[in-house]
Amino acid sequence: MDEVKRPDKRAERSRRTREKVVEAARELFVAQGYGATSLQEVADRAGVAVQTVYFVFRNKRTLFKDVVDTSIAGDTEPVATMDREWFRAACAEPTAAGQLRAHVHGTREILGRVAPIMPLIAAAAATDPEIAAQWPDGPDPRYTVQYAAAEALVSKPDIRPGLSIEKAADLLFGLLSPQLYLIFVRDRDWSPDTWEEWARTALISQLCADSG
Repeated sequence: MDEVKRPDKRAERSRRTREKVVEAARELFVAQGYGATSLQEVADRAGVAVQTVYFVFRNKRTLFKDVVDTSIAGDTEPVATMDREWFRAACAEPTAAGQLRAHVHGTREILGRVAPIMPLIAAAAATDPEIAAQWPDGPDPRYTVQYAAAEALVSKPDIRPGLSIEKAADLLFGLLSPQLYLIFVRDRDWSPDTWEEWARTALISQLCADSG
């Protein structure tokens, strides 16, 4: 009889510690900025020794990159957005309208985590060349995701006739941008629910065939 595999308690403790540090760092970076936050403050907020932070992340730049990556993913699992279950399920919807509803909802979850740290990325990259190097010039990963969504969209029966993948990707990329999300939710005090309804309605209007 095969032995029952016991959970690795040490690995689980390490995972929980990493998550606590990343969450503490995210809260502090958003509240007071990347440059003004020290690793000692992060350690204090997370309830761990500062040596633990150095051991796990080596330096503040690496921790910042982990905060960004975890905010995008929603967890610490190394799974790309296009391989996430929510994205695959959205693309598998039988209609363009159904895909857009699921896609906008999934994107809203990401933007709620990512949008508040976007200004931090720009500010940190402007003052720290090593941070800027972590996001090299090239195709925007967010556009790559929206292009993949657009490829699925244009194959659906209710898509607007003649709509190209590129046009659909551009509309997804623009209307679901962190910048536009911040304008509505942070600056104009929209609720995330209101933003989601607006984005969904706007995209269905632009990308789907007229129902009437």
